Order: sequence, then C-alpha cells, then structure tokens
Amino acid sequence: MALMQSDSLDQEGKTDSFLMKAIKIALVVALYWFISITMVFLNKYLLDSPALKLDAPLFVTFFQCFVTVGLCWCMSLLSRLCPTSVEFPSVKLDLKMSREILPLSVVFIGMITFNNLCLKYVGVAFYNVGRSLTTVFNVLMSYLIIKQTTSSYALLCCGVIIGGFWLGVDQEGAAGSLSWTGIMFGVLASLCVSLNAIYTKKVMPVVDGSIWKLTYYNNVNACFLFIPLIVVFGEFKTLFYFDKLDSWYFWGMMTLGGVFGFAIGYVTGLQIKFTSPLTHNVSGTAKACAQTVLAVIYSEDTKSLLWWTSNLMVLAGSFAYTWVKGLEMKKLQQDPQTKSTTAKNDSGI
Repeated sequence: MALMQSDSLDQEGKTDSFLMKAIKIALVVALYWFISITMVFLNKYLLDSPALKLDAPLFVTFFQCFVTVGLCWCMSLLSRLCPTSVEFPSVKLDLKMSREILPLSVVFIGMITFNNLCLKYVGVAFYNVGRSLTTVFNVLMSYLIIKQTTSSYALLCCGVIIGGFWLGVDQEGAAGSLSWTGIMFGVLASLCVSLNAIYTKKVMPVVDGSIWKLTYYNNVNACFLFIPLIVVFGEFKTLFYFDKLDSWYFWGMMTLGGVFGFAIGYVTGLQIKFTSPLTHNVSGTAKACAQTVLAVIYSEDTKSLLWWTSNLMVLAGSFAYTWVKGLEMKKLQQDPQTKSTTAKNDSGI
C-alpha cells in the first residue's frame, strides 16, 4: 500500500513537473511571438506612418541602437546592485574590443538598416517573402567563405524558397503593390543577416562568448557609424524641419521601438534556452505565418490564391530546410558514437 502510494506520488510529481515545464515553454514562445510581431508592426508605423511623416529611416535605426546601449548600461548596473535577481555581464567601453568587433558591426548596420528600409517600402504582409532569401544566402555564403557544402535535400528546400520568392514578387506586381526598391532592400537585408551569422561566430571568442557583450559593442559601434551616414543622406535637414521633435508621443514611440529591439534579443535567447535552436527556427517560421495573416487582416486586403501559395512555399521551404539540417546535425552527433562502438566490437571488447 505504501509502495503504491509512493509510486502514485512520484507519478503525480512527474506529471506536475512536466505540466509546469510545458506551461513555461508555452509562455516563453508566446512572449517571443508577441515581441517579435509587435516590433515589426511598430517599426512599420515609425518608418511609414502618415501620422508621423518622418522620412529618416537611418535616424530611426540609430535611435533604436542608442536605446539598446542605454538599456545594456541599465541592466549592467542592476546586475551589480541586485546580483541575485538580475544576471547581466558587466559592460564598459573597451576600444580594443570595439575595434576587433568593427567588421561585424558594419555588417550589423547593413542588416538592421536594410531590414527597416525593406519594411518601409513593402507591407508587413509581404515582408516575410521580401526578405526570405536569408536561408539561400546562408548556403551560398557558407560555401564561398568557409567552403562548407550543403546536401541535395537542403538545396532542394532552397529551391522551394526561391520559387516562393519569385511567385510572391510576381503576385505583388499583378496586384499593383510591388516595390522594386523594397525588394532590393529585402535581398540586401537577407544577405546581411546571413553574413552577420557567419561573422558573429568568428568574433564570439573576443567577447568571451557573451551575446550581451556583443550586442552592447555592436550597438555602440553602430551609434558612431550612423552619424556620418545620417549627415551624408541629408537626414539632419529632415529632422531640422520635422514638426514633431517636441512631441512626447513621438519620442515615446521611438523609445518603445528601441525597447522592443532590445527585448527581441533577450526573448530569442530565452526561447532557445527553454527549447532548442531547431525549435526556435520552427517557432520563427510559424510566427512569420501568423504575422502575415495578421497583417492581411489588419490592412483588410484581399490576396489571390497564388499570393498565398508564394507565402506557403517560402514557409514550407524554410521549415523543411530547418528539419533537414536538424536531421543532419543529429546524424553527425551520432556518427562518432557509432564509430566508437564499431571499433570496440572489432577489437573484441
């Protein structure tokens, strides 16, 4: 009787533990979706809202980087004051470290700038397709830079993504809402996202593997590099004549955009921690689908069957690529164990 009761309690405890873990994962994934989707819509509002009428995408991006630097300082200070409650690395400006990270920061600037410019010229509904070539560029850049080959199954997935991209471009053109400028920025953003991932791996040892230190130095460098760009592209003049510089609402929305930009880094790491990199990629693909549907509903658009097909092709290709790469990584992890077992059997052990 006592044994049965003990087993019952153990089983109940395991059930409760599993339930709590499932609830935590669901909350983390929901938080990632909320912050990621809200950030896209918020950036679209800041970059292309008739209410603001601010044609200064570089300044908007610069300000978001500035807010991120400020938040890194605040989190570092809180970590020192409340070490048991807040965990954040100590950040300070090290010019040598900043200089070593500079090449990555140039790519980082291209990534966030072209992302925002793509969002400025295309609708949120088409944004996912407009910058969907990141996976394709990952394969291409991995081969050109580190000579890493890709399996035929992964290449087939890339082919589906490219097909979905071109079908989407064709359907946007047929609907009369195609922006070649937005498409160009989307392609450049995809290229920079791919390069950013590759260069991040190279410079991670410089910051002792800390993603938050890398975030801090990337955004510090970006703040300095954006200033001459803002001057060259004449955005200081645009800001000088902007009639809402004294508006609390404007600066509040700008700061909110920066906070969400900082938060997306945190919730991305949180989702990977509570799930896995593979699950994170699957979640990101599903989030992109939900984001597209929400954008179509919000804008009250009517899209053709082929337009939806292009989105499904991009999402299916991205999901399939993630799945294929996951299987390949799992096989690579198992191969050394298989070889070791084979060697033991051959030696008679």
